[in-house]
Amino acid sequence: MTNLTLKQLRYFEALARQGHFGRAADACAISQPALSMQIKELEETLGTELFERGPRQVRLTHFGEAFALRVRDILRAVDELGDLARASQHRLVGRLRIGVIPTIAPYLLPAIIGNLTRMHEGLEIHVRETLTSKLVQELADGRLDTAIVALPVSEPSLTEVALFSENFVLVRPGEDEGKPVPNREALREMRLLLLEEGHCFRDQALSFCNMHSALPRELLDGSSLSTLVQMVSAGIGVTLLPEMALGVETRSASVSVAHFQSVQPSRTIGMIWRKTSPLAKQFLQISDVVRQSADAMRDHRT
Repeated sequence: MTNLTLKQLRYFEALARQGHFGRAADACAISQPALSMQIKELEETLGTELFERGPRQVRLTHFGEAFALRVRDILRAVDELGDLARASQHRLVGRLRIGVIPTIAPYLLPAIIGNLTRMHEGLEIHVRETLTSKLVQELADGRLDTAIVALPVSEPSLTEVALFSENFVLVRPGEDEGKPVPNREALREMRLLLLEEGHCFRDQALSFCNMHSALPRELLDGSSLSTLVQMVSAGIGVTLLPEMALGVETRSASVSVAHFQSVQPSRTIGMIWRKTSPLAKQFLQISDVVRQSADAMRDHRT
């Protein structure tokens, strides 16, 4: 057992995650034969198979599943040793793996990255854009350092820091300009366009309208905010947008934008990271940059 190496464990974790030798090799930046050889040597050292090999994919054996849980803990602990050294320097240097949800990334991320790289020379930023559930899992697995999401996440192992709140606005076809703004009861009777299942913004919109996830027939799904706005422009229905998306998504669409008069739908944006991370102080510095970037965007809109 003394022949186990961190390199083998990282290759094993990549293959367990990808379920395919070719994709795992690409993720590890090595050749597929080299990856296969390392996995085979690892299995020989352990004296048992870790994977069931199929023609198109591989699956973890029962032992492999138990082994994977321990390996992820080990790799996360090793990464945090590196983070501990970085934290001792009292400044942001090296690799920063940051996750962002799709309803924030296109609008706020360019400003955040620009400000971070300008303020922290030597910082190498890697961005992952995906749904909140995946970001939380990748944080737990040690594949991300921090993430910008809509709060609350309510995961006991993660620290949550609220940064700012923003309202949602109603987007209607251009010919609806000047019409009375419907309240949420009236909105329930309209053809409401929402993001597809899995997006927290969808759930927030449904909550505002006091509707369940099992949607009636008059509601339609889209894969992105851009798609929703173009559907509205085509007269298919109405949708909600976070304010930060307005400048990008409505500039070339024939739509009208209206703010709700009484109850304002909104969301709270914040950052999350593992409670065990030694970089908590640095992440608080990053959270200030995120907040300042959002404030600057808001000031520019007004």
